[in-house]
Amino acid sequence: MLKGFRDFIMKGNVVDLAVAVVIGAAFGAVINSLVENILMPLIAVITHSPNFDSFALVTIDGVDIKFGVFLTVLVNFILIAAAVYFVVVMPMNRILERRNAKLGINPEEEEVDPQVALLTEIRDALTTRPTGGLH
Repeated sequence: MLKGFRDFIMKGNVVDLAVAVVIGAAFGAVINSLVENILMPLIAVITHSPNFDSFALVTIDGVDIKFGVFLTVLVNFILIAAAVYFVVVMPMNRILERRNAKLGINPEEEEVDPQVALLTEIRDALTTRPTGGLH
């Protein structure tokens, strides 16, 4: 029983996943700090409010419906997604493009499965074959 658990823990996928979770949590703190301490204050300069929490507050029968709180969370999500895209995704794509260009790798070119290639040849041969009745 313990050997199976040890084998499970020592698999590369589990270790990779654990590292990804730890790095993701740390990176999440960096991105949240960027959004809360830099981007939202810039938005506050434009809107004259640090967030949208008091925007579109509706009270029905003593119950508050807080559209502004939802709007704040939505704006935070969009800012976080944009920060991740511009800080992580775009630079990584550029690095991969440069590396692939140096190595002569073209990701656009897919390697064709030999079986698919053979079936394509057969199809092409059948379509170019003259049709006619039996003589």
